[in-house]
Amino acid sequence: MGWYAALAQAHPITSAMAQFAVLGTLGEAAAKWIRARRLYAPFGLRTAALKALAWMALAVCIKYAFTGFVAFVEGLSAHGLLPRLGPFGEAFAVSLATNLQFGPFLVITHRLMDNAIEGRSSWGGLDKALLSLLWFWVPAHTVTFMLPADFRVGLAAVWSLALGLILGFFNRR
Repeated sequence: MGWYAALAQAHPITSAMAQFAVLGTLGEAAAKWIRARRLYAPFGLRTAALKALAWMALAVCIKYAFTGFVAFVEGLSAHGLLPRLGPFGEAFAVSLATNLQFGPFLVITHRLMDNAIEGRSSWGGLDKALLSLLWFWVPAHTVTFMLPADFRVGLAAVWSLALGLILGFFNRR
Protein backbone atom coordinates (compact mmCIF):
# COMPACT_ATOMS: atom_id res chain seq x y z
CA MET A 1 0.00 0.00 0.00
CA GLY A 2 3.02 2.25 0.25
CA TRP A 3 3.15 2.63 -3.53
CA TYR A 4 -0.50 3.72 -3.55
CA ALA A 5 0.03 6.34 -0.84
CA ALA A 6 3.14 7.61 -2.66
CA LEU A 7 1.18 7.89 -5.92
CA ALA A 8 -1.71 9.69 -4.20
CA GLN A 9 0.73 12.11 -2.53
CA ALA A 10 2.72 12.78 -5.69
CA HIS A 11 -0.31 13.17 -7.97
CA PRO A 12 -3.37 13.90 -5.81
CA ILE A 13 -5.60 15.29 -8.56
CA THR A 14 -4.66 13.02 -11.44
CA SER A 15 -4.80 9.90 -9.26
CA ALA A 16 -8.27 10.95 -8.03
CA MET A 17 -9.37 11.50 -11.63
CA ALA A 18 -8.08 8.12 -12.76
CA GLN A 19 -9.68 6.24 -9.88
CA PHE A 20 -13.10 7.83 -10.35
CA ALA A 21 -12.95 7.55 -14.14
CA VAL A 22 -12.51 3.79 -13.85
CA LEU A 23 -14.54 2.92 -10.74
CA GLY A 24 -17.36 5.46 -11.18
CA THR A 25 -17.93 4.47 -14.80
CA LEU A 26 -17.69 0.80 -13.88
CA GLY A 27 -20.28 1.38 -11.14
CA GLU A 28 -22.70 2.86 -13.68
CA ALA A 29 -22.15 -0.06 -16.03
CA ALA A 30 -22.50 -2.60 -13.21
CA ALA A 31 -25.83 -1.08 -12.15
CA LYS A 32 -27.13 -1.55 -15.70
CA TRP A 33 -25.78 -5.12 -15.89
CA ILE A 34 -27.46 -6.08 -12.63
CA ARG A 35 -30.75 -4.43 -13.60
CA ALA A 36 -30.78 -6.24 -16.94
CA ARG A 37 -29.45 -9.48 -15.40
CA ARG A 38 -26.87 -9.86 -18.15
CA LEU A 39 -23.47 -8.55 -19.23
CA TYR A 40 -23.62 -6.25 -22.22
CA ALA A 41 -22.25 -2.91 -23.41
CA PRO A 42 -24.64 -0.54 -21.61
CA PHE A 43 -23.32 2.46 -23.51
CA GLY A 44 -21.17 3.00 -26.57
CA LEU A 45 -17.53 3.97 -26.58
CA ARG A 46 -18.28 7.69 -26.97
CA THR A 47 -20.75 7.67 -24.06
CA ALA A 48 -18.37 5.63 -21.89
CA ALA A 49 -15.58 8.12 -22.59
CA LEU A 50 -17.85 11.07 -21.78
CA LYS A 51 -19.01 9.38 -18.55
CA ALA A 52 -15.37 8.79 -17.58
CA LEU A 53 -14.63 12.48 -18.26
CA ALA A 54 -17.62 13.46 -16.12
CA TRP A 55 -16.34 11.26 -13.30
CA MET A 56 -12.91 12.86 -13.68
CA ALA A 57 -14.44 16.34 -13.25
CA LEU A 58 -16.40 15.15 -10.22
CA ALA A 59 -13.20 13.65 -8.78
CA VAL A 60 -11.49 17.04 -8.78
CA CYS A 61 -14.45 18.54 -6.89
CA ILE A 62 -14.44 15.61 -4.46
CA LYS A 63 -10.70 15.87 -3.77
CA TYR A 64 -10.99 19.57 -2.96
CA ALA A 65 -14.16 19.07 -0.91
CA PHE A 66 -12.59 16.32 1.17
CA THR A 67 -9.63 18.53 2.02
CA GLY A 68 -11.80 21.57 2.65
CA PHE A 69 -14.34 19.87 4.88
CA VAL A 70 -11.66 18.28 7.06
CA ALA A 71 -10.26 21.78 7.60
CA PHE A 72 -13.79 23.12 8.16
CA VAL A 73 -14.51 20.69 11.01
CA GLU A 74 -11.03 21.21 12.48
CA GLY A 75 -11.64 24.98 12.36
CA LEU A 76 -14.98 24.64 14.13
CA SER A 77 -13.32 22.60 16.88
CA ALA A 78 -10.39 25.02 17.15
CA HIS A 79 -12.78 27.94 17.68
CA GLY A 80 -14.89 26.09 20.26
CA LEU A 81 -17.90 25.81 17.96
CA LEU A 82 -17.68 22.03 17.92
CA PRO A 83 -16.36 19.93 20.79
CA ARG A 84 -13.38 17.62 20.38
CA LEU A 85 -15.04 14.42 19.24
CA GLY A 86 -12.30 11.82 18.94
CA PRO A 87 -11.46 9.96 15.72
CA PHE A 88 -14.92 8.46 15.06
CA GLY A 89 -16.82 11.62 16.00
CA GLU A 90 -14.60 13.82 13.88
CA ALA A 91 -14.92 11.45 10.91
CA PHE A 92 -18.70 11.49 11.33
CA ALA A 93 -18.75 15.30 11.60
CA VAL A 94 -16.66 15.69 8.45
CA SER A 95 -18.85 13.17 6.62
CA LEU A 96 -22.05 14.88 7.73
CA ALA A 97 -20.77 18.35 6.78
CA THR A 98 -19.49 17.10 3.43
CA ASN A 99 -22.67 15.27 2.49
CA LEU A 100 -25.15 17.89 3.70
CA GLN A 101 -23.36 20.89 2.21
CA PHE A 102 -21.40 19.58 -0.78
CA GLY A 103 -23.43 16.42 -1.49
CA PRO A 104 -26.51 18.08 -3.05
CA PHE A 105 -24.26 20.09 -5.38
CA LEU A 106 -22.48 16.91 -6.44
CA VAL A 107 -25.70 14.93 -7.00
CA ILE A 108 -27.28 17.68 -9.09
CA THR A 109 -24.07 18.33 -11.04
CA HIS A 110 -23.74 14.60 -11.74
CA ARG A 111 -27.34 14.51 -13.02
CA LEU A 112 -26.74 17.57 -15.21
CA MET A 113 -23.68 15.89 -16.72
CA ASP A 114 -25.55 12.62 -17.29
CA ASN A 115 -28.40 14.50 -18.96
CA ALA A 116 -25.96 16.34 -21.23
CA ILE A 117 -24.12 13.13 -22.13
CA GLU A 118 -27.31 11.22 -22.84
CA GLY A 119 -29.02 14.12 -24.62
CA ARG A 120 -32.07 14.13 -22.37
CA SER A 121 -33.62 15.98 -19.48
CA SER A 122 -34.35 13.40 -16.81
CA TRP A 123 -34.87 14.42 -13.22
CA GLY A 124 -36.73 11.30 -12.08
CA GLY A 125 -35.26 9.65 -9.03
CA LEU A 126 -33.38 12.77 -7.97
CA ASP A 127 -35.09 12.56 -4.59
CA LYS A 128 -33.71 9.03 -4.13
CA ALA A 129 -30.25 10.20 -5.17
CA LEU A 130 -30.37 12.99 -2.59
CA LEU A 131 -31.59 10.58 0.09
CA SER A 132 -28.60 8.33 -0.66
CA LEU A 133 -26.50 11.09 0.89
CA LEU A 134 -28.01 10.13 4.25
CA TRP A 135 -28.43 6.35 4.10
CA PHE A 136 -25.29 5.53 2.11
CA TRP A 137 -22.80 8.36 1.85
CA VAL A 138 -22.78 9.62 5.46
CA PRO A 139 -21.95 6.16 6.88
CA ALA A 140 -19.59 5.33 3.99
CA HIS A 141 -17.69 8.58 4.31
CA THR A 142 -17.52 8.25 8.09
CA VAL A 143 -15.39 5.17 7.40
CA THR A 144 -13.55 7.07 4.66
CA PHE A 145 -12.59 9.96 6.94
CA MET A 146 -11.20 7.57 9.54
CA LEU A 147 -8.47 6.62 7.03
CA PRO A 148 -5.27 8.55 6.38
CA ALA A 149 -5.82 11.36 3.88
CA ASP A 150 -3.96 9.59 1.05
CA PHE A 151 -6.49 6.74 1.02
CA ARG A 152 -9.74 8.72 1.23
CA VAL A 153 -10.36 9.52 -2.42
CA GLY A 154 -9.56 5.95 -3.44
CA LEU A 155 -12.08 4.55 -0.98
CA ALA A 156 -14.66 7.11 -2.13
CA ALA A 157 -14.18 5.84 -5.70
CA VAL A 158 -14.67 2.27 -4.46
CA TRP A 159 -17.85 3.43 -2.66
CA SER A 160 -19.11 4.79 -6.01
CA LEU A 161 -18.73 1.32 -7.50
CA ALA A 162 -20.41 -0.21 -4.43
CA LEU A 163 -23.37 2.16 -4.71
CA GLY A 164 -23.75 1.24 -8.39
CA LEU A 165 -23.94 -2.43 -7.39
CA ILE A 166 -26.48 -1.70 -4.63
CA LEU A 167 -28.68 0.44 -6.87
CA GLY A 168 -28.51 -2.13 -9.66
CA PHE A 169 -29.62 -4.85 -7.27
CA PHE A 170 -32.55 -2.86 -5.89
CA ASN A 171 -33.68 -1.64 -9.31
CA ARG A 172 -33.71 -5.04 -11.03
CA ARG A 173 -36.41 -5.72 -13.60
